[in-house]
Amino acid sequence: MQLDWSAIPRAADFLFEGFKYSLSLTAFAAVVGIVFGTLLAMARLSSIKPLNIAASIYVNLFRSVPLLLVIFWFYILVPLITGYDVGAERSAYVTFAIFEAAYFCEIMRAGIQSIPRGQVGAGQALGFTYGQNMRYVILPQAFRNVVPLLLTQTIILFQDTSLVYVVGATDLLGAADKIAHRDNTLVEMYLAVAVVYFVISFSLSRAVKALHARIAIIR
Repeated sequence: MQLDWSAIPRAADFLFEGFKYSLSLTAFAAVVGIVFGTLLAMARLSSIKPLNIAASIYVNLFRSVPLLLVIFWFYILVPLITGYDVGAERSAYVTFAIFEAAYFCEIMRAGIQSIPRGQVGAGQALGFTYGQNMRYVILPQAFRNVVPLLLTQTIILFQDTSLVYVVGATDLLGAADKIAHRDNTLVEMYLAVAVVYFVISFSLSRAVKALHARIAIIR
């Protein structure tokens, strides 16, 4: 079998465009997912029953269905319901943000629950409202406790962005797939993409491991 490795540098510009989309999708879904997930976590821990139940249903629903199905549902159903075609790239932003929020919610819930009750009581004794107690006492410590888990979930999120190519979005894998079928260079392109995913994911995993050890020493 003759492999044309020169196909990779020839396609570098297009692959880089796909890579930039993968990164932007990861960053957007991580930021929105963490913010929304934190609100969901607070709702799940709330003593207000309807709020607690609604957040629990949301989290359990999205944690019980494959991401690939959610991508298809959103991409197909939204244009049917609204009459507006949002496009594969834009629909992926929304899909990933709402899906990942369910996972970030559980991480943040664990972080909030890791704060000793005494500190919560101390904030209340100082006269802090619920919002002030969360903002100044609980959430800063909860974030610090779960930073390695949040980063690990973000690495998984980066890998999952490769699923958007099934709806025609041009992420890194989507760009490689289009070039591979155009130039009949399937092996070269898929190997190149696999190397990129491995290098980035492995490097970030090592960095998260080092950060986790450092946080453990500080504690």
